[in-house]
Amino acid sequence: MDYSWFFIVSYVDYSKSNQSGDAWFLDSTEQSLGFILADQGFDVWVGNVRGTRWSHGHVSLFETEEEFWDWSWQELALYDLAEMLHYINSVTSSKIFIVGHSQGTIMSLAALTQPDIVEMVEAAALLSPISYLEHVTAPLVLRMVAVHLDQMVLAMGIHQLNFRSDVLVNLVESLCDGQVDCTDFLSSITGQNCCFNKTRMNFYLEYEPHPSSVKNLRHLFQMIRQGTFAWYDYGILKNLLTYGQLKPPAFDLNSIPESLPIWMSYGGNDALADATDVQRTLEELPSKPELLYLDNYGHIDFLLSVKANRDIYDHMIRFFRSLEKSSSS
Repeated sequence: MDYSWFFIVSYVDYSKSNQSGDAWFLDSTEQSLGFILADQGFDVWVGNVRGTRWSHGHVSLFETEEEFWDWSWQELALYDLAEMLHYINSVTSSKIFIVGHSQGTIMSLAALTQPDIVEMVEAAALLSPISYLEHVTAPLVLRMVAVHLDQMVLAMGIHQLNFRSDVLVNLVESLCDGQVDCTDFLSSITGQNCCFNKTRMNFYLEYEPHPSSVKNLRHLFQMIRQGTFAWYDYGILKNLLTYGQLKPPAFDLNSIPESLPIWMSYGGNDALADATDVQRTLEELPSKPELLYLDNYGHIDFLLSVKANRDIYDHMIRFFRSLEKSSSS
């Protein structure tokens, strides 16, 4: 059987902005997962979720309108990801391998709880897997949550989360001033990263981060404050109107089929995908995913480590190759 590949590309970083498909190709052909898989003969599909600079088109709305930004990772999982998978499935007539990093894993796990989506997926590989964010330790992220940055930005009438804008740059700088050590800005958001090439930071910043929505930021902060993996919380009254109950429904990880092969890799220095939260995810899944733990890896290392090919991607590829062999035997 021929398989297609799809990369979920939006992930939690740079104060919860978006990451686009180009993130899988920012290093050399020997180091970037997108190139590596293509060179291995896999059919690589790369997705860009709404909000990224490659996905600002709309049939009726303009990006200057509030409604254009009325979405969170919930819509990215249940609509954007679902439609991308439907399209790839219709073109290839194959089930799909999903590879996700960070918010891409939130989207994946939420989507895989839906029977009509999971039936199109052959297996999932999740880097820095997240369904819970209760034990985030990144100091700048915790500062943002504590001062209710999400509500602050909404009160300013801002609905597009663009950390390249002067307003948000100045706002984040004010949060660092005397409160959080932002000398190493990336570490203050993601934790210490061991293995990516810091001399290429200016190059990375030419492409990343991409815009997201303030509603997405708010949904992620709800996860941190409430310790839940649930639909967006509108408050009691709108929850009743939207969901028919006081609190938003949870995404039930136990509903992901036990037969779905899952591979996960996480790190000891990851201040966003904390090992305690990863363990909670594992306890709620009906299956026993194949695991790769790297004690010195931080959040960004799983995407940009100069050693990721040997440390991570070789293991992932062996996982997928084993599934190819078992399906052909």
